[in-house]
Amino acid sequence: MKWVTVWGNAPSITEHRPETYAKDITLRYPVTCALGGERVRLHFSNSCGGEPVTLSRVTLARAMGDREISLHNARLVTFGGEESVRIPAGGEVFSDEINFRIKPKGVLSVSMYLKDFTPMRSGCVRTGPLSKGFFSLGDATFAPVLPLDKTRAIDAFYFLCGLDLLTEDDNRAVILFGDGLGSHGLADMLAVECMNDPYNRTAVVCRASGGSRMLREYSCLAYEHLGLSGERRFAREISSVSGADSVVFCQGMNDIVHPAGADVDPYRPMSDLPANGDLERGAKGMFAVASSNGLNVYACTLSPIKGWRIYAPVREELRQNFNSWLRSQADIAGCIDFDELLKDDSDGLMLAAQYDCGDHLHPSENALKAMAKLAFEYISGQRD
Repeated sequence: MKWVTVWGNAPSITEHRPETYAKDITLRYPVTCALGGERVRLHFSNSCGGEPVTLSRVTLARAMGDREISLHNARLVTFGGEESVRIPAGGEVFSDEINFRIKPKGVLSVSMYLKDFTPMRSGCVRTGPLSKGFFSLGDATFAPVLPLDKTRAIDAFYFLCGLDLLTEDDNRAVILFGDGLGSHGLADMLAVECMNDPYNRTAVVCRASGGSRMLREYSCLAYEHLGLSGERRFAREISSVSGADSVVFCQGMNDIVHPAGADVDPYRPMSDLPANGDLERGAKGMFAVASSNGLNVYACTLSPIKGWRIYAPVREELRQNFNSWLRSQADIAGCIDFDELLKDDSDGLMLAAQYDCGDHLHPSENALKAMAKLAFEYISGQRD
């Protein structure tokens, strides 16, 4: 038996608003476990917080619905034997191990009570068929159903960044690292593809953060929620995943499409645009880190962007050069060619209509499903 992370998020900087502090609320997150296991441990992060965070009470239960749990075998989660835990600014903690049997595709529910004023600065916005979250007023950690009149759905996953299972030795995790492509659908859809395999031994762990760039990050209040750069995030986020043997690398697009010019936005100057070779240098460094951690790398090409509102030849040149470089890398496990998959037959610089969400940049739901299928073929060994 070994520990395998079966679910995860990339801790990022959550948006700073007047209501940044929360008090007397419960967060509840249903977590789908691709694999089965006998014991559970939870991973919490305040890595992007500037102040300590106290989780007053945390419970683990079997989910019976989005807001519902079964109190049969529900567990109080402890930390060094204590009910509450203080996570320092920039810190992370693991819970004590919990005896809890879960079958493959089972859904566990994690509930966290924040009694005192809590800075909500470490979290990740995530969407997709498996990503749901709720907050409720008061301590509802052992409530079988969150009260409808005191509960709202949220798409931000605060503090909870991993769930590990003690599971069979031939099970494994695959990390999906990158930007909003992963956190807004692809990670969940790849997880579904894996779980649809009757012989599945793979859990997909999302380490993707919406808006993240590979080489740069924003320090201004307006855009800080777009998170840390990939170069700063990569080593920490892959090393915190147990039982992983591979990483699917999806990053670089935001480096190309974010800069708009200081005349348009003072925080998005054209000087942020990478020079030729910059993306390759950044990716090569992260591939080396992955290799040193014993991880195979599957690198994803950047999909077409012609028609995007600030499309320009210089952006196209960067995309094409980076894609060509990725395809030429002989020392990675594979290149997942999303560009080839999604391009229009008549104009290969554009997304095909059925794969375009409408803005000529972001893939549609149909595109995400097709991308997940292609990525699955690589990580399952069906393609070289």
